[in-house]
Amino acid sequence: MSAQSWMLADAEGAVYHRTRFARPRFSLCALLKMPMLPPRFPVAVIVQCTPLVNRWVSERWEPVAIVPDADSRAALPPQSIASGTVATRWLFGGYAIELHRSEAEGYFLNVTAPTPKVFVMWRLKEDGGVPPIAPNLVTVSYNEAARLLDGGEQVEAVPMLPEVLAWMQPFVDEHYKPEPKRKVRRNDPFAEDRPRRQRSG
Repeated sequence: MSAQSWMLADAEGAVYHRTRFARPRFSLCALLKMPMLPPRFPVAVIVQCTPLVNRWVSERWEPVAIVPDADSRAALPPQSIASGTVATRWLFGGYAIELHRSEAEGYFLNVTAPTPKVFVMWRLKEDGGVPPIAPNLVTVSYNEAARLLDGGEQVEAVPMLPEVLAWMQPFVDEHYKPEPKRKVRRNDPFAEDRPRRQRSG
């Protein structure tokens, strides 16, 4: 740390030399404003290749499941985990489901559905390798998945694991606040559906 020498004179004119060391300045407000990392559930995505009897397309690639994974925070090279004449499966690790308060409504719509899902957005790989597709994003928000589809992305819905549902349910309970329904008093003169009185005379 740098030191700054300064002089202080007292009432009798005596001069004292003091040394003041610069101290790092921490702002409590700045610390409180630092964004908190969203809750994460690390997952790996299973992609399946199914042979097709079709003169135009010989196989279909698609995400079919997710499994818990180590939190590597980086996509890992795919690994072949099953190979056969019926189907071939590859494991893509290094993904995670993140929860954001702005998507609370989308999470609520998912957990209250008869069969909750996990949505995997995937894209074709540009290098032409195998597998030819790769997951890009994993979400549990109905709304986010719908926005991705509307934007022209490829999104597949796969079964949600019970542990994922149990993990996200407290978040939904805390952050989802349904918009209150507007109540109109029966005698409210400004109610839109109230019939207007005709003036006499």
